[in-house]
Amino acid sequence: MIENCYIHIPFCNKICNYCDFCKVYANDELIKKYLKALSYEIDTYYTNDILNTIYIGGGTPSSLEKEELDYLFSILNNLKKAEECEFTFECNLNDIDEFLLSYLKDKGVNRLSIGVESFNKSILKVLGREYDFDTKSKIELSKKYFSNINIDLIYGIKGQTLDDLKNDLNKFIELDVKHISIYSLILEDHTILKINNYEEIDEDLNREMYDYICKFLKENNYNHYEISNFSKEGYESNHNLNYWNNGKYYGFGLGASGYIDDIRYTNTRSITKYINNKYRYIMENITEKIDMENFMILGLRKTQGVSNTEFKKRYNKNIQDVFDVSKLEIKKDCYYINENNLYISNYILQDFIDI
Repeated sequence: MIENCYIHIPFCNKICNYCDFCKVYANDELIKKYLKALSYEIDTYYTNDILNTIYIGGGTPSSLEKEELDYLFSILNNLKKAEECEFTFECNLNDIDEFLLSYLKDKGVNRLSIGVESFNKSILKVLGREYDFDTKSKIELSKKYFSNINIDLIYGIKGQTLDDLKNDLNKFIELDVKHISIYSLILEDHTILKINNYEEIDEDLNREMYDYICKFLKENNYNHYEISNFSKEGYESNHNLNYWNNGKYYGFGLGASGYIDDIRYTNTRSITKYINNKYRYIMENITEKIDMENFMILGLRKTQGVSNTEFKKRYNKNIQDVFDVSKLEIKKDCYYINENNLYISNYILQDFIDI
């Protein structure tokens, strides 16, 4: 049974300088064709599972006009939702207004994810996310309709100082939202920053920034439950936890990934192929060996780590009999990465590949 679903809306009114997600400029005719293809994909692959989480991401889902949103939500009405379904919708600050918020609430959305990124105008300029409005007022308006809100912070931008980061964090805390996701700026191929030969920040300063963020958010009552994610008690992202628990999920839309029936798949990134109903691009059969690796690699992103009981229930083996766990800590039933080593977790996680 599949209990989680991601749906990708690739359209944006503006392409950010750092973004490597699957996206295209918004175009009314193309959006209509895309949503028709999305409807067909869902009809083809969705098997009436009751969903505990739905996540509408992008791109910029909030860039759709009302008629387009109506079409999208008419498609989503075919999905069966659990009574307590966590239903997330990604929003751009530019799009937030009374109409959109009221509309989403009426359609059953109960969680927003908003890309604030920074309050610093020079940083926003580097990222290509300049605003001409007050960010705080947009978040306060959103809180009138939604109690469960995530905001994104991007740090590690060339020229950014630790004091700049501290100023951003103080303003993020003032917003008093339930969830904060943090991302160090990564230079991805085919992005505007990469094409313009942007230089990455010094690694030592990047590490200092990460450590400061973790310490600061914990001091302000945010639980650091995953490498890049912090929440108030009870507001962890259930959708993302399913990924980190190596759970199955549907992925619908351009470039979306999914995990169903022991197959991990990734959809085409070609909008032309997608609107012609040619969805799947990569399909990988997941053997038990690969699944065990994924269980560890994904699960060790969580600060509580991975449960040996859950591992044994799934594979009828103990973790320590399959993997070298010498670099891990253990508490009760769980193996985990020491908090001081989370920043270099990728080096530790490499040990769980090709067992």
